[in-house]
Amino acid sequence: MTPDTTDWTELREFKDVALTRSFVLSWHVEGGDLVLDLDLCLEPSHPFYEQPRRSQGDCIRPALLKFPACKRLVTGVRDAHEAVDTVASRIGHGRIAGLERSGEGRYKLCGDFGTVTIDGDRPLLRLGNGPA
Repeated sequence: MTPDTTDWTELREFKDVALTRSFVLSWHVEGGDLVLDLDLCLEPSHPFYEQPRRSQGDCIRPALLKFPACKRLVTGVRDAHEAVDTVASRIGHGRIAGLERSGEGRYKLCGDFGTVTIDGDRPLLRLGNGPA
């Protein structure tokens, strides 16, 4: 990491969340905002944590991760100049490996779906399937 890079564990949005045990289910764009549907893993210290059933292992809750005012979304060289909604429609799903913020407004999300660079406002994380 460079001096202007912040790991997800240092971002207040992800306090008491186990992001690297969470999954991206889908990507879409709503009114210029990038929205990820997640199965989010909560830590026991999270206020909405509930003891999971023995067969589950982790406390998993549906959640939305929104990057407001997403100006650019890049998964590779070929889509660097494509519309955000076009790129979002091609990104797969899977476990999250990490998230970093570089400076202000640039985020790099890595996981089973590859590495995705997001240029947008600070993310909002909401539990449940309602509007983020």
